[in-house]
Amino acid sequence: MTTLELMPVHQFVQDHRLVDEGLANYWGYNTIGFFAPHNAYACWGDRGQQVLEFKWAVRALHAAGIEVILDVVYNHTAEGNHLGPTLSFRGLDNASYYRLGEDPRTYTDTTGTGNSLLMRHPHVLQLIMDSLRYWVTEMWVDGFRFDLAATLARQFHEVDRLSSYFDLVQQDPVVSRVKLIAEPWDVSEGGYQVGNFPPLWTEWNGQYRDTVRDLWRGQPRTLAEFGSRLTGSSDLYQGDGRRPLASINFVTCHDGFTLRDLVSYDHKHNEANGEDNRDGENDNRSWNCGVEGESRDPAVRELRARQMRNLLATLLLSQGVPMLSHGDEFARTQHGNNNAYCQDNELTWVRWPRRPDGAADRVSGRVSECGSERDADQRPDREADREADQEALRMLEFTRTLVWLRRDHPVFRRRRFFHGRPVAGTHDALSDIAWFTAEGEPMRQRDWQAAHANSLTVFLNGDAISEPGPRGERVRDDSFLLMFNAHSAPLAFTVPPRHGQRWQVVVDTARPDGVPPGAGPPSWRATASPLVDRSLLMLQRPS
Repeated sequence: MTTLELMPVHQFVQDHRLVDEGLANYWGYNTIGFFAPHNAYACWGDRGQQVLEFKWAVRALHAAGIEVILDVVYNHTAEGNHLGPTLSFRGLDNASYYRLGEDPRTYTDTTGTGNSLLMRHPHVLQLIMDSLRYWVTEMWVDGFRFDLAATLARQFHEVDRLSSYFDLVQQDPVVSRVKLIAEPWDVSEGGYQVGNFPPLWTEWNGQYRDTVRDLWRGQPRTLAEFGSRLTGSSDLYQGDGRRPLASINFVTCHDGFTLRDLVSYDHKHNEANGEDNRDGENDNRSWNCGVEGESRDPAVRELRARQMRNLLATLLLSQGVPMLSHGDEFARTQHGNNNAYCQDNELTWVRWPRRPDGAADRVSGRVSECGSERDADQRPDREADREADQEALRMLEFTRTLVWLRRDHPVFRRRRFFHGRPVAGTHDALSDIAWFTAEGEPMRQRDWQAAHANSLTVFLNGDAISEPGPRGERVRDDSFLLMFNAHSAPLAFTVPPRHGQRWQVVVDTARPDGVPPGAGPPSWRATASPLVDRSLLMLQRPS
């Protein structure tokens, strides 16, 4: 992985309701200071050192080859609705900073937070652009993810890709040169805008998330759209000249179920949030594998682990930019809470798995806490914890395997969309991508559209990469076959004729270890072989 996206670090304030209920705003989407790191995140925040500490953190990440992206909240502020609090902007010039309702004592709210900034006012636009430039030029960040970015495009009422905000970003000599990632929706009418942001922008691809979840939980008529999502979502981004990198692919994020909870719960369990489980998304596109919540049934646990491997493998083998939510690489759980914004406790804290020798799986088993140290995990060493650690470590090793595969093979990181034709100068005359049924026959229209269709073989031709390398050189790679069996029963898969006779297994989600590179069977010939129900197999053919 090359980039770390930080959740909001701007100075924010706590919500009175949460404080009264003994909770806390853990995520920080309640900004009041757009030019300051949040003081509570710094070890010496009470001494005004948070700016220096943030710069040190960015410098250390850059030294390790890791970019820093900030999640920024310019769509609303912490001043809430007409009931307050009044902290700054409302008292300075309420009508200039906020979108007011027909009754000027109320607010038009497209964010679900009580207010929305008035994106056509010069002072608001200046505030945002000055803030963005500050974090690039003074704090050295590499880009931004814009929370509820559709609100930023509401110059008047509708979302408008020609709004003043986009014009300002496009011409700005500083901001236009960094990475710009939109969360392309808000909560108001017409707010879902996946695929509709201008060419300079990349987007959290919500359609990718939904389609991949649907395929692996067995929803009918998913296969055709899954093909588009797997290959970079050209239907969303090619029309305006963008490329696969415009698609930020994800299956989970901070908002919603964790990966483990996605395969363990059919329903949200947000009782701890103090709203009688009314908050949070109801349509999670999840499947609990037959039992709601934690289970000791070996069959259920094995299926859940396989489903997590399926989702991780699909994410990291798709064209576009994969985004992995923190802790999903070792199956972190929030016990079914899909809106844990107010839980600053063990429910949301990351518990690093321990290896058999007792060490946490990181550089140090201890974490620094403002100059002192405390144990990363002080819970008793119980048998259940040891078993959970073993499962987590297997998942972590599998994730590392996938990351290495993606890093080492440019066929998974194409900068241009597939076109389904051979590339001039290649020796095998095969197209850059090809689609087959489980029987090894070319996919027909009726195969894509069949309600029961949930299996697929994809051929990725490493000898047909059309874009040149960084020095203009020809890029060649190994070829791969990706075999998806999202069916509820085993299926026999056949290697398509003319596409090679000897293949090596490099990923097999039916195995607990996923098969690390180079450890698979030496060959897989063009004969029918069974794939376990709900599993993914990837074969590699050297160039």
